Amino acid sequence: MYPVDLLKTRMQILNPSTGGLYTGLTNAVSTIYRIEGWRTLWKGVSSVIVGAGPAHAVYFGTYELVKDMAGGNVDEGHHPLAAATSGAAATIASDALMNPFDVMKQRMQVHGSVHKSLLQCARTLYHTEGFQAFYVSYPTTLCMTVPFTATQFVAYESISKVMNPKMEYDPFTHCIAGGLAGAFAAGLTTPLDVVKTLLQTRGVADSEEVRSARGLFNAAAIIKRQFGWTGFLRGMRPRIISTMPSTAICWTSYEMAKAYFKRHLD
Repeated sequence: MYPVDLLKTRMQILNPSTGGLYTGLTNAVSTIYRIEGWRTLWKGVSSVIVGAGPAHAVYFGTYELVKDMAGGNVDEGHHPLAAATSGAAATIASDALMNPFDVMKQRMQVHGSVHKSLLQCARTLYHTEGFQAFYVSYPTTLCMTVPFTATQFVAYESISKVMNPKMEYDPFTHCIAGGLAGAFAAGLTTPLDVVKTLLQTRGVADSEEVRSARGLFNAAAIIKRQFGWTGFLRGMRPRIISTMPSTAICWTSYEMAKAYFKRHLD
């Protein structure tokens, strides 16, 4: 789903010089194909490849640990609070590891990016903007991912409970519940994702106002001033399109691995 994520980033960028090129999914795809070629759709994927594995290991490891401590594994009952708490804790831990990789990913995704490799992007970012550039969006990321993850986990647990009351291993249930939960959470948190994108790509912005964005509220004020309330919905469609199958695959893979290890360890 990486190419769709790249389209989302480009649709969220506030640069007036390129904003008109990415006004919709079809227009964005045709523009990239015509000007840069298909390979551009995977530009920056190395950052995800390097960071996603460790981040997901931390994510689900923290989730299971906190869920057990919160009493979510005591019986087969419905525990939305335990699910929300464990989901929030999981994302705080994993985002601390993944945030620098996400910053580099978006820097490589933007229109006209000069970064050819992950290492070169990291060096350039550090020398030109300092270490803080890797974490300038971390508070905003948490403001987005904590409610996103809490909403997703509650929705997943709730949908799974309805579709599969016995909570047995069922790939179909895990896939559908994961996809629906991800789509719902993605749509709900899109405004914060737009703010996060502005902060993570501020160094390549045309506008001096955007380049000097300092944090969540300042970035939100810039978006409101330049684009109005609709600016907070930029990239919602590709965000939902990329998140829905991603979370479906993620949850299905996770439940499959969990069921496998349970069988072999028991």
